[in-house]
Amino acid sequence: MHGALAHAVALVAPPACAACRAPLAAAEALVCPACLRALPWLRGSRCRRCALPSHRGRPCPAAAAAFAAAWAPLAYDGTARRLVAALKFRGALPLAGLMGAQVAANLPPWVATALPEAVVPVPAHAGRRRVRGFDHAALLAEAVARRAGIELAPCLVRRDRGGRQVGAGRVQRRRAAPVVEARAPAPARVLLVDDVHTTGATLHACAAALRLAGAREVIAVTYARTL
Repeated sequence: MHGALAHAVALVAPPACAACRAPLAAAEALVCPACLRALPWLRGSRCRRCALPSHRGRPCPAAAAAFAAAWAPLAYDGTARRLVAALKFRGALPLAGLMGAQVAANLPPWVATALPEAVVPVPAHAGRRRVRGFDHAALLAEAVARRAGIELAPCLVRRDRGGRQVGAGRVQRRRAAPVVEARAPAPARVLLVDDVHTTGATLHACAAALRLAGAREVIAVTYARTL
């Protein structure tokens, strides 16, 4: 029934690329070949603390962060930015599996050779989760955990009002950092997962809560990094 329904829907509204909205040749595809080729992969050496390729003569922005290290496979630009928006704002939930697979398959050796004990998603604010009907970071974290073969431990909860951060500047984002608490003891070594690493304020708040709950090391991993 599900397959027949999907076929009928495809006849009326042919499947489109989640990034560029161009028609897709196969119903099971999510992203067209051109957009996959255009993904802005981050290559070369980067700061292990903040995941940036360069500090541009400034101190590392994560020098005082509660997480021990950070990493992302892609720059938050072009196709990667559009895929994040499709998952987060258009409810293209199957993308979480693809994006999680891209994260897990490209983990750097310093993470992959000594995997943490659990994957913890950055929690969404309860009100925003109710409006959207899903938690995109939780779906992404679940896909990463499944692909990497690590336990999923959704032990964090938001306690703030969850003000909108899209389009906010660095200072505004830091002032609006979420209030996060752990509702259960945290594993000793944690892979903290979110969609985008911008200022790191949210990742810091989550890592701090995990540290208070018993985590000794938190590695922040996101799908994309703002440069």
